Amino acid sequence: MAFDLAVKRIYEPPAPDDGQRVLVDRIWPRGVSKEHAGLALWLKEIAPSDELRKWFGHEPARWVEFQERYRAELDGNGEAVGELRGLLRHGKVTLLYGAHDEAHNNAVALAAFLRKTD
Repeated sequence: MAFDLAVKRIYEPPAPDDGQRVLVDRIWPRGVSKEHAGLALWLKEIAPSDELRKWFGHEPARWVEFQERYRAELDGNGEAVGELRGLLRHGKVTLLYGAHDEAHNNAVALAAFLRKTD
């Protein structure tokens, strides 16, 4: 069963078709108020470890290895992954992130992980 999953920068305004909005960053994004974020959940436990996040540094050249390392972290993070899968069973979920790079960020990697292990 494929689920309805989207990825979006948190700086984009909430939209009616976002479904449940879940912030998947460990650090709260600058300049965004909790009131305007429209979150169902801030699941910081599913974000990459600080060590991995700092190593990656949003360097596209490290993207492939970042995804591999992050998948390994997710494989060992059953509780947070299970919580997110639970939300997905109830309809659309939009994974939110704060990074500037829309192609190389943890929300994109997380969405790929969830789709692959669906």
